[in-house]
Amino acid sequence: MKRKTFDGILTIVGAGLTVFFVVAGSLGLWAYSFANSNVHNQLAQQQIVFPPASAFAHAAPNAEITPEMIPVVSQYAGQQLLTGKQAEAYADHFIAVHLNEIGGGKTYSQLSAEAMALPKGSPAYVAAEAKVDTVFKGTTLRGLLLEAYAFWQMGQIALFASIACFALAVVMLVFTIFGFVHMRRTPEEAEI
Repeated sequence: MKRKTFDGILTIVGAGLTVFFVVAGSLGLWAYSFANSNVHNQLAQQQIVFPPASAFAHAAPNAEITPEMIPVVSQYAGQQLLTGKQAEAYADHFIAVHLNEIGGGKTYSQLSAEAMALPKGSPAYVAAEAKVDTVFKGTTLRGLLLEAYAFWQMGQIALFASIACFALAVVMLVFTIFGFVHMRRTPEEAEI
């Protein structure tokens, strides 16, 4: 095979890869923008606000703010919940703590099974059903916030992937330019 033909094939492949990486990077940026704005807009509609900074000064077990919440939740004190990272902090370090306190460490399904075993209409049944209802609502909210966090995190991954694609596009563009230059300098009769 002639060297010039081989160089031409590699240069065309390089140009194709450059275009591919630019398109992939652009799609990654679009995915990042879509995920970020969608999560922000959905969370903004819920109007969830972290407890104010003054609440963290009085942290106590079984209170609104417990000592284990301070390292993660206090950094967002008084802020509206708008990002995936905030949703994860609120779900895992605020709601989960309260759910654990309310349910005594038991899950919704465990509490529900216990309530169903009680005689219907008894005071114990009514109290257990109220606890089950509260834990169900809290678990649902926690799950929805964690879904928002997961969607947001996928957007962050798309951003990093698009940056990598754009960097690879630049590298392939440089190699493609070098390929064209080398192909022009290669004599017609040169063989591989």
